[in-house]
Amino acid sequence: MRELNRAIAVAEHGDGRQALVLADALLQKHPDFVPALKLKGMLLEEAGRGAEAAAVYEQALKLAPNDSGLLFKMAVVQLAAGDYGHAIQLFLRHLRIQPGDGDALFYLAQAYHLNSQDDLSLKTIRECVKAAPDNAQAWQKYGEMTCASGDNQAGLQLLLKARRLDPTLENIGLDIGTAYFNTMDFPNAVKYFAQASAERPGDSSVLALLASAEVKLSQWQDARSVFERILAIKQDDEDSLLGLGECELELKQYGEAIDTMQHVLRADPAQSQAHYYLSRAYSRLGSTAEARHEAELHHRMEQMSFAQPELGSEGSKSIWDQARQLLAEQREDEALRLFQNASKDPSASSGDPYVFIGSLYLAQGDAKNALRNLHRAWEVDPRVRGAHTYAGLAALQSGDLETAEREFQAELANDRNYLPAIAELGEVRYRQQRWEEAADLLSNSRTRNPALLYLLCDSFFHLGKTQDAELTAEVLASYARSQPESMRALIDLLGRNGESALAQQLSGNPNP
Repeated sequence: MRELNRAIAVAEHGDGRQALVLADALLQKHPDFVPALKLKGMLLEEAGRGAEAAAVYEQALKLAPNDSGLLFKMAVVQLAAGDYGHAIQLFLRHLRIQPGDGDALFYLAQAYHLNSQDDLSLKTIRECVKAAPDNAQAWQKYGEMTCASGDNQAGLQLLLKARRLDPTLENIGLDIGTAYFNTMDFPNAVKYFAQASAERPGDSSVLALLASAEVKLSQWQDARSVFERILAIKQDDEDSLLGLGECELELKQYGEAIDTMQHVLRADPAQSQAHYYLSRAYSRLGSTAEARHEAELHHRMEQMSFAQPELGSEGSKSIWDQARQLLAEQREDEALRLFQNASKDPSASSGDPYVFIGSLYLAQGDAKNALRNLHRAWEVDPRVRGAHTYAGLAALQSGDLETAEREFQAELANDRNYLPAIAELGEVRYRQQRWEEAADLLSNSRTRNPALLYLLCDSFFHLGKTQDAELTAEVLASYARSQPESMRALIDLLGRNGESALAQQLSGNPNP
């Protein structure tokens, strides 16, 4: 104990490194001395060596499984490491020994929340404020969680109580402002967001909330000033540029609004809202043709925004990347389990993982294994979405239009509004040179796929619908700016159809 007390004294004087040396020396002689293990864990934790601290705490916990202090420490370490399930178990064990521990309840509520167990999180934070009624931070967390549950009015009252207990709480003004915003009390939202912004003047996210509240109140000049402050911090921030353009429009600064929206579109040609604001600005200036053109572009792009996701874009990108790597290593069973374990949607089909695996094989050019998995998907669930569409794509790749059409029609027999199948059936009609049907199907599919938009544009040219072809070309260019091959094909198509001026405009080369 003398050696332990010496190490503790050294630590208290700020020499953590020497204290750790003393703790290690003590443990070499007495490896099962729990107080020394606890000290070593604490010193490692303070030195930022969380993984090593966790290993030491775990060793100590095996020797003293009912040490409530150790349980708490170990739980906090696991929470910080992102192992929420383990942290929850440890906090619960601690609370069985020390029921009503406010600190443990506070952290347990956070662990439940991070583990997507929000009902238990809310229940636990209620217990926390009962156990520690003067804990302002707990009341703040209670208010946040209540707001997150959808009850913003009740959450607001809890946040206001937290602020009365401690006005210096971190982010309390921001939390209260957000609650007021969600209850549509925009004057109070502006008040608290302005306070939060004064406390965090360089935080563009707080300024964005302040600007949003001012826009809701039609305080256009104030909102404009805030958007300009954001743009001084985050140059070319797209949302702020859109907000600034709207303010300029409402302030009747139409020329400035047009310049701002064109700036947005240079940064992101697919930003449909910019076309809407441009249409309004041109209309106010009496530029009827330009206004009509921008309105039509906005309308077409908005239609596409309501489309289903493109094939192969379901779920998390990281999951798809992992599955792609597993297939490359010929570990199909593991890739399949990855998709099965990742699915949390109660409406998901048991056949979906096989469809996803089939799609990856198809993307790799392995039609045989793709079709094997797609057929397995039908066996598991005859109505699984996407399987017939991918099978049709496999047939298209081999030039078998008859089989491709049969598969796309089979998909539509299950769901006549399945947009990817409608789009791919449009490609079949295009290859059959049935231009009218191809144009109708591709238009109705609301596709944003540049390759399919190219087919739609060409179909319009074949039908003599030049204006529709030109609009489609502009939409295509918006979605294909990072695809040089698609852009080259589009420019060539426009050139072949006598649209050299538009080709030069879309290629970013205004001079021939």
